[in-house]
Amino acid sequence: MGRGVTEPPRTERRNPKASRLGSLTTREVLDLMNEEDATVPTAVRGAIGAIERAVEAVVAAIQAGGRVRYVGAGTSGRLGVLDASEWPPTFGVAPDLARGIIAGGDRAFRESVEGAEDDAAAGERDIRASARPGDAVVGISASGRAPYVIAAMRAARAVGARTIAVTCEGSSELAAAAEIAIALDVGPEVVAGSSRLKGGTATKLVLNMISTAAMIRLGHTRDDLMADLRAVNAKLRDRAIAIVSSEAGIPAADARARLERADWDIRRAISEARKG
Repeated sequence: MGRGVTEPPRTERRNPKASRLGSLTTREVLDLMNEEDATVPTAVRGAIGAIERAVEAVVAAIQAGGRVRYVGAGTSGRLGVLDASEWPPTFGVAPDLARGIIAGGDRAFRESVEGAEDDAAAGERDIRASARPGDAVVGISASGRAPYVIAAMRAARAVGARTIAVTCEGSSELAAAAEIAIALDVGPEVVAGSSRLKGGTATKLVLNMISTAAMIRLGHTRDDLMADLRAVNAKLRDRAIAIVSSEAGIPAADARARLERADWDIRRAISEARKG
């Protein structure tokens, strides 16, 4: 790099393997993307220690009456909203236990909101309106440079929340602003700067791990079964029936009847079936 020129973060650098991307066949493009995607689990494995600390922090926060808040911009914000929205139906927890906050508000979940990630004042305002002392706030930004997310993380620490960063830049301002930094070294993308690719995939894997491991530790599963799921549709009712049938050793029809009597409470239906 020349004198006075700042080296771009790894999320913005060009991938040498993709230098002739425009001349590749469709199959060659797909093969290259698949090869690059195959490196993501290794990057996540390299951050397991930090992910473990993040899970323990989330568990401790919830046990003490706190909640979880994901905050991000663009793809990172959407992934946070997505993960938070899955907590209630999967684990039967209250809707407010986990919330996703995205720069630009709900509209930004469906379309780009110009300048939203650069609005530091909005990041501080949004997290102060949503987080409280004892919560765990997870700031998500592949580059670690989104002013909205950095300001939200600093505001979270100021109000007394635990702070966790998920980023692909371990030396970023976001990583430095958090108590626990999960740094995912996924390297340059196939399309330079498009961190919805490897960066997004790695982030999704980490959020899966944080929420799932925390819920397991807090007893919201029965070994590998969703014992606290909310049977809000036909698919989930079938799953609930299968769980009760398997765990109580009764026919599916009997399991359905017991679930209906128990208002589709899986644990209660299993307990009553075993007593019976």
